[in-house]
Amino acid sequence: MVRVGVDESLSDELLIDFPREAKIVRIPRKPTESVEVDFWILPFQRRDAADAFSHLRGVKVVQSMMAGVDWITPWLPKDIVLCDGRGIHDISASEWVLGAILSSLKRFPFYRDMQLRGEWKGQASVPDGFLNEGGAQVGQYRVLGEDLAGKTVLIVGYGSIGAAIEARLAPFGVKIDRVARSARSTPEVHSVNHLQRLLPDADVVVLIVPLTAETRGLMGATEIELMKRGALLVNAARGPVVVTDALVEALEQRRIRAVLDVTDPEPLPEGHPLWAAPNCLITPHVGGSTPEFIHRAFQFGVEQVRRFIAGEKLENIVTDAGY
Repeated sequence: MVRVGVDESLSDELLIDFPREAKIVRIPRKPTESVEVDFWILPFQRRDAADAFSHLRGVKVVQSMMAGVDWITPWLPKDIVLCDGRGIHDISASEWVLGAILSSLKRFPFYRDMQLRGEWKGQASVPDGFLNEGGAQVGQYRVLGEDLAGKTVLIVGYGSIGAAIEARLAPFGVKIDRVARSARSTPEVHSVNHLQRLLPDADVVVLIVPLTAETRGLMGATEIELMKRGALLVNAARGPVVVTDALVEALEQRRIRAVLDVTDPEPLPEGHPLWAAPNCLITPHVGGSTPEFIHRAFQFGVEQVRRFIAGEKLENIVTDAGY
């Protein structure tokens, strides 16, 4: 019998498919005594996870349901197998990225603000300075929204979510550039060493890398300065991948736009300059969280427990690289 630890409040609906050989052990949010488990499933990023772990005994595998495990690695002993949630977030995170890009290009936040003020300004200019009224349209109209078609989208972090983002962008007729830790040929993926060369050509930059020592501060002042004027930065990775002060400065100078699902610090404190930065849309780290996601996650967890019981190799084992 394998003891599978889960959160005390987890719905029974998510547990019905576990093998008969799995004994479900509900772990209190604030345990006061030792709990014996073999396989611990952590559904979400929890600030109390390290404290809960200190009460667990016999743990052999920790399964995170999140793609990023930077919040686990600092306190988890190296002799315990850690598996991440790679692949589980592909649908929800890639749909969020697509929505983020379209919302920004079509100026939905701007129109929402006008709606709340009861204003109707369908053919008015927006003071972001990104639209060039030169050419044939001078004196005819000013367009607030832009087309996604024809844009160059740079996906920084071409794993399973990056590939899912590309699949959803493909029908829009965009040009895709790809960056990962190492270069690959099919499809063409550039190594991260080429990031600075690719940034000036990108209309949209999507960050979807894990947070590691190498990716912390990946988009700093130099990289943001290399982005073309009016380009959109979408951060669906982790907040510290972007240097916040450099981002705030670029936004306040109206050089770029941004949509952020993650920030540094996080949660973003009241009064932080990012809240009021122009051309910046923020969601509170919800890009991968949907009702459908949790069902996909626990179906994956069921398969991982089945593999563990059968003595098979687990999927998504985190390496020393941090993913």
